Amino acid sequence: MAKDLSRKEARRQLDKFKTKIGDAGEVGHLNITAMMDMMSILLVFMLKQFAVAQASMNLDQGQLQLPKSSADLKPPPSVNVTVTTSAIIVEGDAVAPVRAGAVDPSTKRDGASGYYITPLVETLQKHANRLKKLEVLTHGGSKFEGTMLMLVDRSIPYRLLTEVLYSAGQAEFRNYKLVVLSKAE
Repeated sequence: MAKDLSRKEARRQLDKFKTKIGDAGEVGHLNITAMMDMMSILLVFMLKQFAVAQASMNLDQGQLQLPKSSADLKPPPSVNVTVTTSAIIVEGDAVAPVRAGAVDPSTKRDGASGYYITPLVETLQKHANRLKKLEVLTHGGSKFEGTMLMLVDRSIPYRLLTEVLYSAGQAEFRNYKLVVLSKAE
């Protein structure tokens, strides 16, 4: 029947049996490095998906009338700056009011004759800093090139357009793409 074992031998047999059973499904340690790598890859993938998304532009027919063009170029992902007959808008947020084709001189650093629109520069600098942080987080995968999309009403005076471009240049947005509507054929 049962074989008599010494207490020491029984303990050894029991430990051996436990190790056989316990090793099958138990994790001795957790490899955090591999999990962090996986999360980083998922983060980069998600950021790339957002960067690839088409530029969404809400066109309010009363406030903004874009010029027409026959070019087939698609706009690159970048910061959207919209100049309407009533405001300068950055990524959907109004930063400076426009009246009679000009910005209020009190919002300019150098007064009425100046080109530096202070609230526009401050807002664009925040976006530039955000895009630079994104470049660091993606290890250069989403490179900050200082590009912005300009949606400008066709009735806006050239002076206001140059003020916006000068202010954007001061906030490190030196490349710009003017957005136009495709001509219907």
